[in-house]
Amino acid sequence: MNQGKLVVFSAPSGSGKTTVVRHLLASDNLPLAFSISATTRAPRGNEVDGKDYYFLAPSDFKSKISQGHFLEWEEVYPGQFYGTLKSEVDRLWAQGKAVLFDIDVIGGLAIKRQFPSETLAVFVQPPDLETLYDRLRRRKTEDQAALARRIKKAPEEMAHASSFDVILINDQLEQTLDKATHLVKDFLNNNS
Repeated sequence: MNQGKLVVFSAPSGSGKTTVVRHLLASDNLPLAFSISATTRAPRGNEVDGKDYYFLAPSDFKSKISQGHFLEWEEVYPGQFYGTLKSEVDRLWAQGKAVLFDIDVIGGLAIKRQFPSETLAVFVQPPDLETLYDRLRRRKTEDQAALARRIKKAPEEMAHASSFDVILINDQLEQTLDKATHLVKDFLNNNS
């Protein structure tokens, strides 16, 4: 793989990482491109294949695993796989862009391990678990069973925060977005 820079944002569901990533992608002065993850879960709401995710059948996903097509992958929830295709990262690097990830905690750490000096790994953390649970309930994107799985998994994901380069506490959204922009800009401007 031709190496460029990688910017990873990971967090428990409901922490605000997707909001931060969308803000960064909308910035005109950051040379970022979004890494579209592959998943076996069904699309939610208005999600589009090839834009939000590459939606794959479980058999297709497992075939790509066995053929070595993934940079990283994980069974995030029972029967729900997520991963980053090597071809996706190569495609974005070929465009001269730094690759921006909105990815689960284990996947984010896997990328950091493979590309330690090329990766900025940011953990977006809610101010506390109760705030996180409230955000998850208010967004109403999952049924009760999926919501319960996400709430159960959050403390386990939070335990990995110290393994990231930066912990970004998402308490005041505007401040969080400013901090994220400065972190990424500084990382991309550092040529070492």
